[in-house]
Amino acid sequence: VSGRGVTVDMVGGGTPGSPSPRSPTLFQVYGGMRGMKGLIYETSVLDPDEGIRFRGYSIPECQKKLPKAAGGEEPLPEGLFWLLVTGDIPTQEQVSWLSKEWARRAALPSHVVTMLDNFPTNLHPMSQLSAAVTALNSESKFARAYAEGIHRAKYWEFVYEDAMDLIAKLPCVAAKIYRNLYREGSGIGAIDPNLDWSHNFTNMLGYSDPQFIELMRLYLTIH
Repeated sequence: VSGRGVTVDMVGGGTPGSPSPRSPTLFQVYGGMRGMKGLIYETSVLDPDEGIRFRGYSIPECQKKLPKAAGGEEPLPEGLFWLLVTGDIPTQEQVSWLSKEWARRAALPSHVVTMLDNFPTNLHPMSQLSAAVTALNSESKFARAYAEGIHRAKYWEFVYEDAMDLIAKLPCVAAKIYRNLYREGSGIGAIDPNLDWSHNFTNMLGYSDPQFIELMRLYLTIH
């Protein structure tokens, strides 16, 4: 695609090795690649008519196939995470392990808690969340390994560790912000290693209604 002295080489839609069904236009390039296929990805596909699929599974299929909490009807986010990372539907045991692993990693460092407690109440919650995530760089295993000169072939291992840590800590960050802004700074309580990720999050927010817990499991799964 070329115009105004700019040339852009793009590959249109279609299967690998097959001719492109159509070539992208310069208008599409300048318009944010709207309607173009510009990436190769495996984890999810967002169809304008059908909706999103995760590793080929629709939301109703995920609701049916992914493991659930005891007595629950909605899928656990831990199951979708496993599906996205591995491509496989996890077993109940694998999801239980992931719940416990995230619970083990969930504690926030004191400097992040102090920072959140000292933010003014008119600072937008998303600004607080962004600042907290940035401050958690102090706990980054990748940053430490990179500074020590780890070989690039090992990068993914430490990126995985950081991703696991961040996912585990995000409910604590979000609950702390919520409590500070809407619950007069009351404590979020302790993580229960026997509960799933969503159930711990709703507990930290201060809600115990079973329907709300189930709603949060579904909401966090598809988001």
